[in-house]
Amino acid sequence: MTTLHRASGPDLTPAELYAILRLRVDVFVVEQDCPYSELDGRDLLPGTRHLWLTEGEEILAYLRVLVEPGGGERIGRVVTAASARGRGLAAELMAEALDGSSAEFVLDAQTYAQKLYARFGFVAEGDEFLEDGIPHITMRRAAPSQ
Repeated sequence: MTTLHRASGPDLTPAELYAILRLRVDVFVVEQDCPYSELDGRDLLPGTRHLWLTEGEEILAYLRVLVEPGGGERIGRVVTAASARGRGLAAELMAEALDGSSAEFVLDAQTYAQKLYARFGFVAEGDEFLEDGIPHITMRRAAPSQ
C-alpha cells in the first residue's frame, strides 16, 4: 500500500529531502546517463510543493510544483523508481498536483511521456528540443474556466 506525502519546500525534513534527491539522481543522472546539476536552488523555496508516494520508507514516485514567474505553475522532476514503474504512480501524483487548482500549468515532458500528460489536459506547444541529450517538448494546461 502506498502513502501520499506533501510538503512545501521549507517543511521538508533533511531525511525527506535526501531521499527525494537520491531518487531524482538515481533516475535522471545515473539511469538516464545525463550528468547535469540536479540541484537548482528551487526545492526549498516557500512556494515549491513536493508530492511523493512511499511504501514503507522507500520513495516510489515524486514530482514537484513550482510557482512560475509571472503566474501559473510548473510541474517538474516527475520520476518513478525503476522498481515501481507500470503501476500508475506518476498519474496518481499528477492528479493530486492538479486537483482543485485554478492555475495554468506548464511542464517540459520527455517526449515518450506526452500521452501521460495529455490525459490531464496538457497540450504540446512549440518544437521538440534536447535537454541533456534527451528529446523534450513543452506542454501547457490552460487554467480551468471559471
